[in-house]
Amino acid sequence: MRAVVLAGGPADDEVAKLQPGAASKAFVRVAGLTLVERVLRGLREAETIDAIRVVAPKEAFGHPALTGVEVRPSGERMVESLRSALEDLDPQTAVLATASDVALLSGEVVDAFVRDATALDADLVYAMVRRETHLARYPELPHTWAPLREGTFCGGGFVLLKPRALPSIFEAVETFGAARKSPLRLARLLGWGTIWRFALRRLSVAYVERRVRGLTGIDARALECRYAEAAVNVDRASDVAAVESLIAQRRTPVP
Repeated sequence: MRAVVLAGGPADDEVAKLQPGAASKAFVRVAGLTLVERVLRGLREAETIDAIRVVAPKEAFGHPALTGVEVRPSGERMVESLRSALEDLDPQTAVLATASDVALLSGEVVDAFVRDATALDADLVYAMVRRETHLARYPELPHTWAPLREGTFCGGGFVLLKPRALPSIFEAVETFGAARKSPLRLARLLGWGTIWRFALRRLSVAYVERRVRGLTGIDARALECRYAEAAVNVDRASDVAAVESLIAQRRTPVP
């Protein structure tokens, strides 16, 4: 399977500014390796991945971290970077798309997700990690949590998707993005039933999947990952020091 790594983003990102001259936070060093190198290491270790494409700012072309991989230009927005990443690929063949800041990614984590996600044969499979799974390993790392009927979860750092779903994904991103500042418009899009279920903590994964399918036509699934590392993203400057501390203490599966 092919993997695409989204290594774009602004140079004035909170993490990127930690290292002057970094084209994006993907090129900031954490415990001796850039974030994108950490992700590429995990992908290269994985038995399920046989090709890798990275989308990155043009300023980063030629960076030593990108040696040996196909590189495409990133866009100003994530949807533009995703379009660049999936350009000219078979629309029916699933691709693993990963963020460039999944700092503790390993081949074992990649293989577990890819095999379980492939078995679902969906248009899009989104990784999520249970709160108890994360807290048992890395309680000091903060997350944004979503309470669902099945438990409390955070999002993971990668998805499996078929390029044929891109037009519907882009349309959904534009629609929800335009409504994000209006609770009333969001409620109309999602349905009041969704809002009330979430407020009462009765919202289930299956219900969300049905709503996404009804709104976009995409067969989208959420898949629980049993590895906390799937959700260790470096989103804040403080995350860099926290991850480096974990690595120094040898509390991580990768150095």
